[in-house]
Amino acid sequence: MPPRDEHISCVGRRRFLTALVAGGLSVTVGMERALADGDDASTKAGGLSGKLVRVERGPLGVTLAFGLEHAPFPAEGASYKDDTVLVFVPRHYRLPASGQLDAVVHFHGHNNTAAGAMDEHALREQLFESKQNALLVVPQGPVRAADSSGGKVEQRGGLRRMLEELMRELARPAVGKALGASRLRGARRFGALCLSAHSGGYRVAAACLLHGEVEVTEVYLFDALYGAVSTFRAWLKGGTPGRRAPRRKLVSTYATAPVRAQNLTLIAELRSDGVDVLHEERPGSLSRVELTRGRAIFLASPLDHGGVTYRHNNLRDCLYASQLRRHQKSDWFEERDGARPIEARERRDERRATRSDASP
Repeated sequence: MPPRDEHISCVGRRRFLTALVAGGLSVTVGMERALADGDDASTKAGGLSGKLVRVERGPLGVTLAFGLEHAPFPAEGASYKDDTVLVFVPRHYRLPASGQLDAVVHFHGHNNTAAGAMDEHALREQLFESKQNALLVVPQGPVRAADSSGGKVEQRGGLRRMLEELMRELARPAVGKALGASRLRGARRFGALCLSAHSGGYRVAAACLLHGEVEVTEVYLFDALYGAVSTFRAWLKGGTPGRRAPRRKLVSTYATAPVRAQNLTLIAELRSDGVDVLHEERPGSLSRVELTRGRAIFLASPLDHGGVTYRHNNLRDCLYASQLRRHQKSDWFEERDGARPIEARERRDERRATRSDASP
C-alpha cells in the first residue's frame, strides 16, 4: 500500500545526506537543519525566498529544489504530500539570447523518489556529459510506492501549469544568485522540451502528451512502455514536420518481457502507419547518425530493469542525439556512421542502484 503522509523517512534522510557528501555537494544550512529535524521536503530554508527550499552546489552544477503549487502532489484523492520539483542547471548552461529554456522533464519509476532517481540513475551526470544547454526537471511522484499516478500533472493542462510556475520561480533574484553565470533571469518561455520516463513514469508522461498543453519535442522511455501505446503512437504521428512544426521523436529502450511485448506492438503499428522505424535488436548496432536522425527508435537492452536508464549511458546518448541546442563542442559524432560503442558507467555510479524499482 502507498505510504500515508510520507515525506522523508530516516533512511531517506541518511541516503540524501550521504549522496550530498559523495557528490561533493553543499546544501543550504536551513534545509540541512530541517532534514535533520525530520521536517517535510517543502519546509522553507532560512535565507531563501519564494518557493525555493533547497540549493545544492556541486562540481557539475547547481540543483534547486522548489515546493510548487502545481507540482504533481498534493492532489485530491492521493495521500502523497511532497510538493518537490527538482531542477538541475549544469555549470556550462547559458541562457540563449532568445530567452528560451530547453529542458528535459524526467518522471521516476516505482518505489523511488525524485532525489533518489537523480542520484541512483546518474541523471545529472548524463545531462552534464551530453554538453546540452538544457535544464533537467524531476518532479516528485508517489513517494517510494508502487504507483504510477501523476497527481495534478496528470490533469488537463497540468504540465503547462507546472512549467509556467517553475518559469516564474527560476526568474527570482535568489535563484539568479545561486546560479551565477548560469542565471535564468530574462527567460521568457520553454523551448525544446523532452520527456523522459523510467518504468511506471510512462503513465504521467503519456498524460502530458495527451493533454499537457505543451509541445513536446522528444520522448525517451526506459523500460517504461507498460501501456498507453495508442497515446505514444498518436503523439508521434501528429508530429509530421511542417514549416514551423518541430520534428517529434520517440526513443524507447526495453529490457523486460512485458515491456518488450508492448514495444513490438508499437513497432508493428507505426510501420503500418508508414512511419520509418529503426529497431536495434543487437545493442550498439545502430550508428550515432541513425540515433540522431531517426524518428521512431526502439532499442533492445541486455540490462536489468533498474539499470536501463543509466548503466550504458542510455539517457546521455539520447540527449547527445537530440534536437536540444548545444553550444559546446563534442567528439561524440566523430565516429558517426559506424556501429556506436556501448559505454558502461564507472563502478561508483553503478552503486547508485541500491534499490530495484518494481514494475507496474
